[in-house]
Amino acid sequence: MTDKILRWGLLSTARINARLIPPLNASKRNRLAAVASRSQATADAYAREWKIPRALGSYDALLRDPEIDVIYNPLPNSLHAEWTIKALRAGKHVLCEKPMALTLAELDAMADAAKESGRVLAEAFMYRHHPQTLKAKELVADGSLGKLQLVKSSFTFVLTHEDDVRLDKALGGGSIWDLGCYPISYARTMIGAEPLEVFGWQVTGPTGIDMSFIGQMRFPNDVHAQFDCGFASPEHSFVEIVGTEGTLNIPVPFQPGKKEKIYLTRGKKTDTIEIKGQELYIGEVEDMADAILLGKPPRVSLEDSRVNTATILALLKSAQSGKVVAL
Repeated sequence: MTDKILRWGLLSTARINARLIPPLNASKRNRLAAVASRSQATADAYAREWKIPRALGSYDALLRDPEIDVIYNPLPNSLHAEWTIKALRAGKHVLCEKPMALTLAELDAMADAAKESGRVLAEAFMYRHHPQTLKAKELVADGSLGKLQLVKSSFTFVLTHEDDVRLDKALGGGSIWDLGCYPISYARTMIGAEPLEVFGWQVTGPTGIDMSFIGQMRFPNDVHAQFDCGFASPEHSFVEIVGTEGTLNIPVPFQPGKKEKIYLTRGKKTDTIEIKGQELYIGEVEDMADAILLGKPPRVSLEDSRVNTATILALLKSAQSGKVVAL
C-alpha cells in the first residue's frame, strides 16, 4: 500500500480544520477529498472557501462514502466517541482531535471498535510529532539533565467568546480538557512514566466548567510535575524540566513552529539549542500515513491516550473532593 494516496474527509466545518487543511494539501501521501456538515448549504460554502472537491450534507453521508479512507474528527469533545466509533465501524481510519474521550468507558469502546474494524485510530496531539518535542525527549533520555526531578508547565489564554463550545459543560468543555491535556501529556512523555497520584484545584466559571485549573502529579522515583491552565489568564505557555544536573527551558512547547529555540542550563552556563522545525500539524498527518500505509504504530498510542484521560479524570475528582487521588 506504499504507493496509495489516502483520501481524507473532514467531519464538520470546525475552526481547527484550518490547521489541518494546509498539511493535507501539501502531503504527497494524503489528499483532502471531502467535507461534511449538518447542512448541504454549509458544506457547499465551506468546500468553495477551502477548495475541497466534494461537500456532503450530513456526517453519515461522509461515513458511507466509499471514496474516503480517513476521517478527521474535530467535533465537540462530547461527540468524539460516538462519531469515531461510527467511522471505524464504517471502515474508516480516524484521527480524532484531543481529548479523544471524556470517560474511560468511551475510550475503551473506541479502542474496541478500532481493533474489531482493523482500522487505525489515533489522538491528534500535534506537538508530539514536532522536532522540538523529540529533541527535548532526547536530551532528557540521554542524561543531559541528570536524574529527573520536576516538570513545570503552563498553558493559558483569555477566552472571550461567550458561546464558545469550550465553555459548555454538556459538550465536554473546561480548561483542563482543552488546555491542561497538553502539559499533562508533555510531563508524562518527558518523564516516561505514569503518575501514581494527583492533586488539583479549580476555579469554576458561571457555566460550571473549570475556567482555571492547577494540578500536581507524583511519579515514581520521586519525580513530580506541576501545571496550570485556564481561559481567564493572559496568553502564556512554557515547560521547564529540572534534573539534578541541569534545567531545560522550552518557551513554546505546545505550538512550536518552523524555527524555535530551547535553553539547556548546567551550572552557570546556558546553551541555546536551535530547532529546525516544521509546519505544526504535518506530523500527525504523516504519522497517520505511516500507520495506515506502512503498518507503523502511531506515535500517540491508544494506551497513551487512555492514561492521559485517566489522569485528567483523577485531577477533576481531586479538585471536587479536595483530596489526593491515586491512579
